[in-house]
Amino acid sequence: MGPETGRSPERCPTHPGALLREIVLPAVGRPKAEIARALGISRQTLYDILNERQPVTPQMAVRLSKLLGRSPEAWLRMQNAHDLWHAAREVDTSRIPTLADAEG
Repeated sequence: MGPETGRSPERCPTHPGALLREIVLPAVGRPKAEIARALGISRQTLYDILNERQPVTPQMAVRLSKLLGRSPEAWLRMQNAHDLWHAAREVDTSRIPTLADAEG
């Protein structure tokens, strides 16, 4: 389990779009078209976030925070954890040396 989250490091962190799709928007009970209008985005952009094809950007985090709660930082932390988990598995660092004194 991860030391801070209690989540297995092998399990991908939740994309914020999944949280919106599965928990937040059903609890709000409003049509997705209305949510997209309220956020000032296209329905396609909202669907891309909900289907985890588009990340939550800082600008979107501010919009989501205003409309649905949670801080912008919370939305971005979710996205960052999701992105870093994938990057750690996709980026080949085997040829990059570790400089012992770099962390200071």
